[in-house]
Amino acid sequence: MNIKVAIADDHSLISEGLRQMLQYSSEIEIIGTYYNGEELLKGLRLIQPDVLLLDISMPGQPGDELAHIIGQQYPRVHIIALTNLDNIYYIKSMLQQGVLGYVLKNVRREQLVTAIKTVYMGQQYLDPVVRERIAEERVAITRQTAHGSILTRREKDVLKLIAENNTSKEIAEKLHLSKRTIDHHRESILSKMEVKNVSALVKKAIELGLIT
Repeated sequence: MNIKVAIADDHSLISEGLRQMLQYSSEIEIIGTYYNGEELLKGLRLIQPDVLLLDISMPGQPGDELAHIIGQQYPRVHIIALTNLDNIYYIKSMLQQGVLGYVLKNVRREQLVTAIKTVYMGQQYLDPVVRERIAEERVAITRQTAHGSILTRREKDVLKLIAENNTSKEIAEKLHLSKRTIDHHRESILSKMEVKNVSALVKKAIELGLIT
């Protein structure tokens, strides 16, 4: 097995560190190092690696845009996002562009070699921290769905107005209902959301994505 690998990272210390980390693997050959998206795309016109280690926050085009372009023009190039960013937004953005690997820059040599071999075979490899972030989001989505589905349409309207800091009287006027009815909705929402006060309610509703 001879896996051709290219590195795209705007920090020379990172690129050189990756080179040194991988040079002792007899199965991996570094064929290119690039410091921005423009250099990378020019280099790919001349030679394509089997696996590209792609920093997702280089100057110029962001990683997800580069991944999209590379996926369209060079579908045989398998990409590993190599980054310090473990935010679910970046993870999802890169995976949606067909990136097979997502590895954090504090990766150990053995782990990186495994990631490269796995992606080279066309299989997905995710850093353990990344897998944890994805699992956390799935749990959050499940909770959001559960809590959102048990609120009635009117309760969702009331929840939104509560989050906007309206009093029960103000909510009643806006929804053309009695204050007593709004108070009833408020108590029901607190009970269903399993919180004891408005501040906790708003915090939890934001966490679950029920309000912004």
